[in-house]
Amino acid sequence: MARRPTPSRKGSKPEKKLGWFGKLFRIGLVVALLGMIGVAAAVGMAYQDLPSYAALKKSPNGQMIRVRANDGTVIVSMGPVYGEWIGYGDIPDDMVNAMVAVEDRRYRSHIGVDPIGIARSFKVRFERGRFVQGGSTITQQLARNLFLTNDRTWNRKLREMLLAMALEAKFSKDEILELYLNRVYFGGGAYGIDAASRKFFGHPATKLSLAESSIIAGLVKAPSNYSPTADAKAAIGRAGVVLATMVDTGVLTPGEAAKVDPAAVKLAPEEKQNSVRYFTDWALPQLDLLITETEAPIDVWTTLDLTMQKAGDNAIRANVPKGAQGALVALDRDGAVRAMVGGTDYVSSIYNRATQAVRQPGSAFKLFVYLAALETGYTTDTKMVDEEIDINGWKPRNSSGRFSGEVDLRTAFTYSLNTIAAKIGEDVGTSAIAEMARRFGISTPVNTMPSMVLGTSDTRLIDLTRAYAAVAAKGVAVQPYGITKVTSEGGRVLYQYKAQEPRILVEPYVAAGMTDLLQTAVNAGTGKAAQIGRPVAGKTGTTSSNKDGWFMGFSSGITTGVWMGRDDARAVRDLQGGRAPARAFAAFMRVAVAKRPIEQFDTKVTLPEWQLDTEEEAYFGDPDEGQFVDENGNPVEGYEPVDRPAPAPADPAPSQSMDDQFLDEALGRDGVPPAGVPR
Repeated sequence: MARRPTPSRKGSKPEKKLGWFGKLFRIGLVVALLGMIGVAAAVGMAYQDLPSYAALKKSPNGQMIRVRANDGTVIVSMGPVYGEWIGYGDIPDDMVNAMVAVEDRRYRSHIGVDPIGIARSFKVRFERGRFVQGGSTITQQLARNLFLTNDRTWNRKLREMLLAMALEAKFSKDEILELYLNRVYFGGGAYGIDAASRKFFGHPATKLSLAESSIIAGLVKAPSNYSPTADAKAAIGRAGVVLATMVDTGVLTPGEAAKVDPAAVKLAPEEKQNSVRYFTDWALPQLDLLITETEAPIDVWTTLDLTMQKAGDNAIRANVPKGAQGALVALDRDGAVRAMVGGTDYVSSIYNRATQAVRQPGSAFKLFVYLAALETGYTTDTKMVDEEIDINGWKPRNSSGRFSGEVDLRTAFTYSLNTIAAKIGEDVGTSAIAEMARRFGISTPVNTMPSMVLGTSDTRLIDLTRAYAAVAAKGVAVQPYGITKVTSEGGRVLYQYKAQEPRILVEPYVAAGMTDLLQTAVNAGTGKAAQIGRPVAGKTGTTSSNKDGWFMGFSSGITTGVWMGRDDARAVRDLQGGRAPARAFAAFMRVAVAKRPIEQFDTKVTLPEWQLDTEEEAYFGDPDEGQFVDENGNPVEGYEPVDRPAPAPADPAPSQSMDDQFLDEALGRDGVPPAGVPR
């Protein structure tokens, strides 16, 4: 059988084999195709989830908060501010061209993502070692503003790109620009070109000039850095960059750009930041504990009395020593904060010295020393001996430079005799005095060294004011508060203040005895400058080398605390509690209680025994302000006591004592301290 001839392989074309590059290319094509399908699917899903255009126009970013005084007057508006919605056809061409030129010059040609811009950002990244240009298009910025956060993560960036492409698929270029220009943030709380135009130039965005448009367009990159009200030079420089970019993109000729002078633009006057911001800075953070609404606009109704606030501001500015700062807090009888001044000028310093600063109170702390004494059984007529005393090496002295012999408690408090305070501390115990301070609301640490009776532990003005207010309230705790209610835009009440159950800190007779001492100090002692023509009870305080001056007092239901000093705690010439702080107190209180009925205290004014004889009064010298005592209670350098003969000391009258069982029964504590008060 003949065999079929086998075809010769010679001359036939060999089968081509793909190299590694070809295989990679094919794999790349497949991956790219799958990726495009995946992206298209993701964009399609995002497209389906996008709200309607009408819905996007109604969705502001952030919460608008209006803060109202106790009479309903809006004192501060915070959060985002939106102007009138400007349709695309009404937006000036210069504004549109400026924004597109500086933020996204290829806006009209891309699909929401600009590959050229992304490539440039990566190029800069490799050249400089960090991302400087984000490569985000206007559409991406809009997607981020509407739906995302500013987290710098790859996941957020990917979602931003997908949403941008979905927006481009669903809306026209003009619609996207309209949304963007009405929603982008321009700084100062202003969202959208109309809010920015009104804030910075005082007119609607429909009237924007080319120079004004260049300034606004330049803000988007860094609103706080280029704000014309914060840094006019930076804003003008940035506007020049915008104009140059407009020339580069062809929307302006060099000649047209040369005629524009951003420096000549007239800015709207900046709204003054007054002292009410000290109050709102203290009150508004409390909203987190009061309501859960964080998006819808709200009205916050507060306790602030604008007349008292202005009077407090004026009183501090008019009386504070040169180079020093001052603070004031005024509480109504229920704890409502009627005035709060945290410094002489909020614009130059937002630091709230009424609520944040901790300073030594000096003799103003003796409130707790004498409260502890009265609760333990002392009376205002208890006799004690003002004499040299040595407590473990500590030898307190009086500013008069002498010892007065036998005096009653009223005289000792009126003239703020340090030796008597030291003796009380040794008798009742400094731990009991510290417990009394904490019981009355002192939230800062209180040391128990012997010298603590002279006010060497730092405290806050608002805490000390609260303590004096509790004495005015006859021993019932006073809790400062600033927000009375919070309502929604439609008037729905989201929060309503409710008074707490009364908590008795000391028995009424103890508070009455303390009021007796306090009003005597104003009528005859260190606080004479605080007199206002009606009953006033109060106490001065001065720390070593005149670093701090205090006056704390109350009248006709208003308790006011005043502090003055330097932020760096340096000495202030002639600063004593009985001078500038007491004068500021009086200036404020004359206005604060002017429309209130005169209220007499439960105790009559009884002058100290030495006040009855003018010759013997001179023996005491000036009332003790503590300015000759350092933070440890020792005489300051250069102190020279006056060498006068002192009367023979007499034995102090025996003091009554109360055991813990009696105190627990009297205060209704049953052995358990009031809530929040350590024993």
